[in-house]
Amino acid sequence: MTPAATDVTMPLARFAADLRHDAIPAEVRERAKLLVLDTVGIAVRARHDTDSTPPMLEAARALGLDHGTARVFGERDGWSPAGAALVNGALAHSLDFDDTHAPASLHPSAPVVPAALAAAEMAGKSGADALVGIVAGYEVICRISRALIPSEHYDLGFHPTATCGAFAAAAAAARVLGLDAERTADAFGIALSEAAGSLQFLANGAWTKRFQVGHAAMAGLMAAVFASKGYRGAAPAFEGRYGFFHAYARNPAPERAVAGLGRDWETTGIAVKPYPACRAMHAAVDGVIQLRARHNLVEERIRSVRVGLSETALRLVGLPQDQKRAPQNVVDGQFSCHFGVGVALREGRFGWDDYAAHIGDARTNAILAKVEVAHDAAAEAEYPRQFSAAVEVETTDGVRDRVFVPIPKGEPENFQTAEELRAKYAALVLPVIGAAQEARLFQAITGMDRGSVAAIFDAAAPATPDPTRKTA
Repeated sequence: MTPAATDVTMPLARFAADLRHDAIPAEVRERAKLLVLDTVGIAVRARHDTDSTPPMLEAARALGLDHGTARVFGERDGWSPAGAALVNGALAHSLDFDDTHAPASLHPSAPVVPAALAAAEMAGKSGADALVGIVAGYEVICRISRALIPSEHYDLGFHPTATCGAFAAAAAAARVLGLDAERTADAFGIALSEAAGSLQFLANGAWTKRFQVGHAAMAGLMAAVFASKGYRGAAPAFEGRYGFFHAYARNPAPERAVAGLGRDWETTGIAVKPYPACRAMHAAVDGVIQLRARHNLVEERIRSVRVGLSETALRLVGLPQDQKRAPQNVVDGQFSCHFGVGVALREGRFGWDDYAAHIGDARTNAILAKVEVAHDAAAEAEYPRQFSAAVEVETTDGVRDRVFVPIPKGEPENFQTAEELRAKYAALVLPVIGAAQEARLFQAITGMDRGSVAAIFDAAAPATPDPTRKTA
């Protein structure tokens, strides 16, 4: 493969370096703040209610990353900026409840928001500065993933949220730190050595999916800081002979990374998840909930459920079917369409607390055994614009009905109401910080372009210190 002909590195670097608050359309800024709200809510809950969090914190502390003035969501104590970016990025991705961009097939906020906030803490920048950096990061991550051709990137075994996330975090942090275009390009070149993320976690429900997104946030922050001190990065990072598009893609379309840059905003194409699982199964869950309500379905009446997905979605959440019908842990469930459909049939919803209730439950497993997931031509025709799904249910008393869900709930064309977004966020944080702080945190984030980053972390922290934290 020859090097990509389209210039990508410098146009993206100039865009990030030159982006200003008043140049971002108001609707883009407002959407970005809602995405930050969603991300922080997830991270706060994950800090206190995720199996992978205690060993992650213990390891980060053993490495000395917990000494400094940066903050971790849900904690009052200080961390190093790198440590805060790592932990916050992993927390934001730990529930698999974080936002998605369908054409880019990744989760933009988890690597971007922690890097921008840590950079703002380092440099004493405002909430408005952090918000501009976040938008810069969103635009970079969505564009470079689209240029890779996400389905081919997946085929090679890469996790684009992590690989593309390192560059996006670099763009976000570079903008917050005030780097010019040349230094931002250096940050991209440094991040090129750190861009990593493997799909092998699918084989055994590993926690590496969470870690590698946190690593992307930390790697991008480090790349920007190195560049700010004059450290030279590989160039050009994206289109070079050994650059990102050459090494991580088969048939990249680099023009997608810069088309409409500064005019067409990918940020408004980011969706918010209603269910804490891989986005590839959401349309199926939507369809099952519709059919359940339409026919007053109870589990005893279910004879069979057939779900049709695109090929990419099928590989992620449908195959191998025997494994997907018997999830052993949360990560297994997050990537099992069978599990999401089974929970939705039993409960009429699918939320974070359903993992504890349904993983290994005999009644739920009996439903999973009746679920068949296969390729669907209509869903394929919608991909990668949407993760669509066809769902057909047959009952023991002769009811047979089918729905096709072209646009899952949460996509820009089918976005949540303000009340639905607040309800998701509140359900996550209320058990951790209580009602008064939930309201404070909501105001701090939705008003972040008029306030401080410190106000967000202060409101996200429980009133009492972490009893597990060892003090010097």
